[in-house]
Amino acid sequence: MAIGEPGWELYRSFLATIRERSLSGAARALGLTQPTLGRHIDELERRLGGIALFTRSQLGLLPTDAALDLLPHAEAMAASAAALVRAASGAAGAAQGAIRLTASEIVGGEVLPPILAAFRERYPGIAIELALSNATDDLLRREADIAVRMVRPRQGALVARQIGQVALGLHAHRRYLEAHGVPRSLDEVSRHAIIGFDRETPSVRAVRALGLPLTREMFAFRSDSDLAQLAALRAGAGIGVCQLGIARRDPDLVRVVPEAFSVNLDVWVVMHKDLRASRRMRLMFDHLATALSAYVATSREAAKRPRAPR
Repeated sequence: MAIGEPGWELYRSFLATIRERSLSGAARALGLTQPTLGRHIDELERRLGGIALFTRSQLGLLPTDAALDLLPHAEAMAASAAALVRAASGAAGAAQGAIRLTASEIVGGEVLPPILAAFRERYPGIAIELALSNATDDLLRREADIAVRMVRPRQGALVARQIGQVALGLHAHRRYLEAHGVPRSLDEVSRHAIIGFDRETPSVRAVRALGLPLTREMFAFRSDSDLAQLAALRAGAGIGVCQLGIARRDPDLVRVVPEAFSVNLDVWVVMHKDLRASRRMRLMFDHLATALSAYVATSREAAKRPRAPR
């Protein structure tokens, strides 16, 4: 039986220890001394009824099953604590404070930077935290304030605006096509070096749901980082999938077999409905919706005028 109510500082030390796998690393991460960190873990174990949270191994401190059961709840507490700090960083009616955004690697790394730079020029009092992840961060748990998503949100307590669809196509660098030839069909594409994923991700499942039977064995270059895949495509490592709006920026990225492979993904801007009272959140939400609408239009234009191989 739990003895007393553990304070947040104990859970914070617990989370840092799981992440760092050592008391010394957790102490450095939190700016505490190692003895203080150790006392926090001992106190948390005592207040939770004497359960063991960690075992020692050659790899460091490993969380027990009990610790892993606690982990998602502690992470939710951490997300709420961070959201509280962001909420307090600026008055509800002011254009100042912090906003935490989340987006996929490609959207966050390739599409959002100029959009966010323009926002900062207009509202210099607003700090932006950008988290790149292909996992879907939970807005209900306040892991982020606003999300740009490529799948329709299912949670009811969210404000969601569908921006449109971005087109994806198969592309290769001109250098690769000059060396290996231009495929004229999907069957010919299958005989080329193809760039793709190593492990399945939400975006892969979204594409597979459209009827494309993707498997990792198809790929000669495999990475779970979309940015690494894009870098490999730009380096001439093979043929890969790229958003048309991104490929359009590089004259050496050429779309291949456009009539045989064309995929559209939804674009949504989403935030928790409780944030509508915050002016800075509304400003960012509307700015993203407007700027991403222009990006979607660029993608549509690129789909109409595919760049032909030379």
